[in-house]
Amino acid sequence: MRRLSNHLVGVDQGSVPMFSDFENDGRMWSGDGPRMRRCKVAFSHPFRATPAVHVSISMWDTDGDRNQRADISAEAITPEGFELVFRTWGDSRVARIRADWLAIGELPHDDDWQMY
Repeated sequence: MRRLSNHLVGVDQGSVPMFSDFENDGRMWSGDGPRMRRCKVAFSHPFRATPAVHVSISMWDTDGDRNQRADISAEAITPEGFELVFRTWGDSRVARIRADWLAIGELPHDDDWQMY
């Protein structure tokens, strides 16, 4: 469990349309095997330290005649942002994905200062 060390807790959230590959016959729709898409996300204001980030698929459009395989995660998390990563594999055909995210962490405090 993460314990927050000050009373200034920030919550930031957003929604990211990651791709729409069926429109242009992109790899997520027409390819097979391992495929990945990354999107950089910037927080509206930096956190004091690396926040906890939760991601989920909020819109999922796939070919129903194929296996539906998906993995979504937050990687390279910093106080300023993170990378939203979607992966699929095998014969899955993913037309489009929208992902939602939520970050919770400490905010900078007026007493945060360094002498040198």
